[in-house]
Amino acid sequence: MPRIYLIRHGKAAAGFDRHLDPGLDETGQDQARAMAAALGPIGPLPIYVSPLLRTRETARPLEQIWGRAATVDARFAELPSPGLDLAERGEWLRRILPGRWADMAPALLDWRRHLLAALGEITKDSVVVTHFIPINTIVGAATGDDQLIVFRPDNCSCTVIDVADGRIILVERGAEAATRIL
Repeated sequence: MPRIYLIRHGKAAAGFDRHLDPGLDETGQDQARAMAAALGPIGPLPIYVSPLLRTRETARPLEQIWGRAATVDARFAELPSPGLDLAERGEWLRRILPGRWADMAPALLDWRRHLLAALGEITKDSVVVTHFIPINTIVGAATGDDQLIVFRPDNCSCTVIDVADGRIILVERGAEAATRIL
């Protein structure tokens, strides 16, 4: 049964409604180094990241400590908002965040299904550097909570799950913060 360490990326240089793919700001870089120092002793483990810059920059210190490159997997990317400009994207996210998965559009349900399937393909203890909504989606699936937002993982927090026989088991929620994602 693989244990998966879900890491929320470090503090981004811009929000969801300000930039499509921001890197980390200076605080985020510091958070990434601190996360890597904390996780260093449990590895080296496989590392998975979303294709977005902020997850790749968050994983970089861990890659350096463990001497291994992360695998980019688009299924760990942030919730998709195709075709929306930045202003529309922010309003769209504010509208859907209080919702439940049962009320989401088919494209978002497909995204959720692919995200959860990606976890089932991981066969070894691993680190996945991802985003606020994917971590919430995974924790919601583990706890049977249908809300999009079930907790507020802080930047570079570590949420721990086990995956056994297709089931996601929540071991420990990461540190929470009054995170502003927009």
